[in-house]
Amino acid sequence: MALIETMTPRERVMNALAGLPVDRTPVANPTNVATVELMDLVDAPFPDACRDPELAARLAATGYTELGFDAVMPYFTIIQESAALGCEMQWEEKDNWPTVRMVNPIWKGLDDIHIPKGFLEHPDNLTITRSISLLKEEFGDEVAVIGKTMGPWTLAYHVFGVETFLLMTVDDPDMTVRCLDALKEISVLFGQAQIDAGADALTFPDHATGDLVSGEYYHRFLLDIHKEMEERLDVPLILHICGNTLDRMPWIAKTGMAAFHFDSKNDPHAAMEAVDGGINLVGNINNPETLYARGPAEVREEVHRCLDAGVQLVAPECAIPLATKLENLMEIPRAVKEWHAAHE
Repeated sequence: MALIETMTPRERVMNALAGLPVDRTPVANPTNVATVELMDLVDAPFPDACRDPELAARLAATGYTELGFDAVMPYFTIIQESAALGCEMQWEEKDNWPTVRMVNPIWKGLDDIHIPKGFLEHPDNLTITRSISLLKEEFGDEVAVIGKTMGPWTLAYHVFGVETFLLMTVDDPDMTVRCLDALKEISVLFGQAQIDAGADALTFPDHATGDLVSGEYYHRFLLDIHKEMEERLDVPLILHICGNTLDRMPWIAKTGMAAFHFDSKNDPHAAMEAVDGGINLVGNINNPETLYARGPAEVREEVHRCLDAGVQLVAPECAIPLATKLENLMEIPRAVKEWHAAHE
């Protein structure tokens, strides 16, 4: 039996984020589904598509027009704000991710933290806000447009360097809290600019990953900040943290954010149990093994596992490998529709 859809993609995503009924589970990657193949298809390659609003919007649109996802995301990296702050950048070529070169961190401590004059008008930030406006002009209320603003933990890695910042958390926890409180104002400023540009929701990556810090660290340093972000940014927020995060999911569920985008290192059933209905989950199709290296059958199996567990929005676990095969990405919405048709 064919699945009958009664909602627009935007309605589907926004209802799911709000915990309201949907006609089927939405497919909405809150990070990135750009690939080299899609770049070539619409002539919008990296790094230009990370720095030109029209190219960013053109590439982001393919998530809907070519892949059949219910949302589009024009912020492909995690470094736009950091570029505008003055971090040293390595923009790479179209088959590799732009990165922050952290060999020469720009700041040493609290007294250095500031928002440069013209921060929102910096070309790398304007790329995001203008591309969001272009996508809203093109699609209106047809598809959800998701923006992204980096959390203070991620920004701290970029401006201080990972090792320096993690040592600070051990040696001077009070200073760490003060630095995070200062950096969160950057998150709010850039997030609000994207809301003003038309973003329907914001991804909030804050990379206190299970590989680097404990769940107790999340509770100590970030829980209150994340609660505050939910209050200050008036659209649904989708928290993103990589790695095994089961130990912090019960706290994440208390943030008040709309959803948590979780990694494939976490079993979907265990994740649903850990959040215990306190927050919606988005995820968590494996990138390097399944989407990149395997085929549609394995993708379908993972999608069905998420749906069987009750995951509210299905997506790859993070920004996908740039050489991911399109057939595997297109299988995600296909598998969602197949599962719902079988369960009607």
